[in-house]
Amino acid sequence: MLHTKLTEISNQINYKIKELNYKNYSPKIIAVSKTFAMDKIKPLIDVGHQDFGENRVQEAVEKWSQIKNQSIKLHLIGKLQTNKVKQAINLFDFIHSLDSEKLAKKISEEQKKIGKNLQIFIQINLGNESQKSGINPAVASNFYHYCINDLNLNIIGTMCLPPFGDDPEPHFRKLSEINKSLNLSQLSMGMSEDYLIAVKYMSTYLRIGSKIFGKRD
Repeated sequence: MLHTKLTEISNQINYKIKELNYKNYSPKIIAVSKTFAMDKIKPLIDVGHQDFGENRVQEAVEKWSQIKNQSIKLHLIGKLQTNKVKQAINLFDFIHSLDSEKLAKKISEEQKKIGKNLQIFIQINLGNESQKSGINPAVASNFYHYCINDLNLNIIGTMCLPPFGDDPEPHFRKLSEINKSLNLSQLSMGMSEDYLIAVKYMSTYLRIGSKIFGKRD
């Protein structure tokens, strides 16, 4: 059943790419498995799906520590607290939510101790919402260069969460522009309700949860 849903989503994405006449573009689907138990997730692992997203470090540690292997790629897509950085680095392969200088410093420190170098997205607060985490677009370039030059972080792209209720398209367009200005190749944007719009702006990682797993309790 889940595999069928995933196949349907992949087919929609491929049709959209063909319609847009994009070449050499194949976005990855992150199956956002937050709050779902492993018995719900395992059918996707069994058919070879590799990319999974989690919001909370503690939940992810409890679910994935025993089952994660080299072929499974775990993406932290929720807010990362500095006191959870060590656990996150040990378990995850990607962090999509780097949102402050303090967090960047902590990730850098812990990575040196552990000997890992995660792939990281800078979260951009496109709506400048006070209640939402992220780097102000006006300082995105300075923050990016600080992360790569001073902290030696492996920044591969940018991520956004459009303001709730807004048309996501202008935000996706803006993030795409920021990404290009930084010469970054990876984009983390698009969720269950708007992933085909994100494809239009060549998002490389689509974070899809409820469309695959169904509604959360």
